[in-house]
Amino acid sequence: MYGDEATVRKILTESGDTWAVVGLSNNRQRAAYGVAEVLQRFGKRVVPVHPKAETVHGEQGYASLSDIPFDVDVVDVFVNSDLAGPVADEAVDKGAKAVWFQLGVVDEAAYGRTRAAGLEMVMDRCPAIEIPRLG
Repeated sequence: MYGDEATVRKILTESGDTWAVVGLSNNRQRAAYGVAEVLQRFGKRVVPVHPKAETVHGEQGYASLSDIPFDVDVVDVFVNSDLAGPVADEAVDKGAKAVWFQLGVVDEAAYGRTRAAGLEMVMDRCPAIEIPRLG
């Protein structure tokens, strides 16, 4: 388990409300699309990060984290595990407070680097599942 209940709660309730969702596009068939919708319902600002830089759920998209011209609190990662580590490193460089790797996304080395940099991190969990459980 990469992220105990206290860490999950802290990220969802105390880390801030601007979430960059890496891998979010207008493809309604992708999990990122539905998860972003849930995050918005719970008051999060969802910033799409995708090479196409599409506007999704009413929010301007950006091609990379470094292209976002404002602070990001949490980076939610919907890319393959092989690509997730560099995204976590970018989140550290961006000054995010936390990184969240979605279900099935695991990179133990990235987890170690991210935690060593002082960020909260969760792997292999879904905020759309966790946030309603907070009550």
